[in-house]
Amino acid sequence: MLSHAEAGGSVADREQPPGGDPTRPVTISYIAETAGVSIPTVSKVINGRSGVSAGTRARVEALISEYGYRKSNRKNMMELVFGELEDMWGLEIIRGVERVAREHRVGVVLTEFGPERDPMDHPIDETLARRPACVVSVAQLSEEQRNQLRAKDIPFVVFDPTVELPDGVPFVGATNWSGGRSATRHLIDLGHRRIAMIAGPDHVLCCRARLDGYRSALEAAGLPMDDRLVLRTELTREHGREAALGLLTAEARPTAIFACNDLQALGVYQAARELDLRIPADLSVVGFDDLPVAAFVDPPLTTVHQPLTEMAAAATELALALGRGEETQRIGLELATTLTIRDSTASPADG
Repeated sequence: MLSHAEAGGSVADREQPPGGDPTRPVTISYIAETAGVSIPTVSKVINGRSGVSAGTRARVEALISEYGYRKSNRKNMMELVFGELEDMWGLEIIRGVERVAREHRVGVVLTEFGPERDPMDHPIDETLARRPACVVSVAQLSEEQRNQLRAKDIPFVVFDPTVELPDGVPFVGATNWSGGRSATRHLIDLGHRRIAMIAGPDHVLCCRARLDGYRSALEAAGLPMDDRLVLRTELTREHGREAALGLLTAEARPTAIFACNDLQALGVYQAARELDLRIPADLSVVGFDDLPVAAFVDPPLTTVHQPLTEMAAAATELALALGRGEETQRIGLELATTLTIRDSTASPADG
């Protein structure tokens, strides 16, 4: 079941009633289009809920009877889709999804496309065949995949979009720009002036937003933007280590590094140890995500808290609501990030 905003397309684009093709089941979207009402209205009739006029209810019930629509039991199952399930970041998402699913007595099918596959090119035939009540997709869906889900009346929510999405595509993300700005402003307030950033890939939307927040904080403080202090790399510990080694062995090394995520920040820790630099006495470090490990490294990592579990819970609530055919006020949500200050940041030694 799709929200009215996601229904889209003409009747000819949708699954036809049994009279047109007896092998294909009629869908709620077809009944809604034929009756001239919204999909949530049809859902209310099917589920016996109030809020529908007697005339509309009779018209929808007549079409349900004519086409032999059968209510499926797929409401008891949802699907969580990853491109590749790795590290602690994914576990925080699973925790949030399962918490909400358990409250609603809905089972969760976990799908992983696997390494070395472009999720946008991956076939989703198995998901379509399972016909879950809804999908929360950490893997970024292509336009074709989104259309395939729509055609099967499977609502979906994109988790933490990495690319710009068309209007009307449900998503849950975080305030990445504000997080990048608050991390950098914290270092500026401590007295740092040579602040480097290990950024993520430029094609990833959240990485661009965090870098823009870093730039904004420097500009607001009247500090020059030095492109030599910005390195773009992958969001892994090893790539963070390699980038940090390059920055910390330069002629004028930075006194602070803001890493695009906590894994890169752990790589900065490793590079600092290799160079006999003390954190935070010789180098301040800030990460992004606030994974559980951030509180247990030595010293505990100052980082931007991205509420991954809460984001996953919100995405699941939204997806389940769309699956029930409910109209939602907002289909795009951004949850606030906050700076968690621990022991990896301090005023520079020469400050």
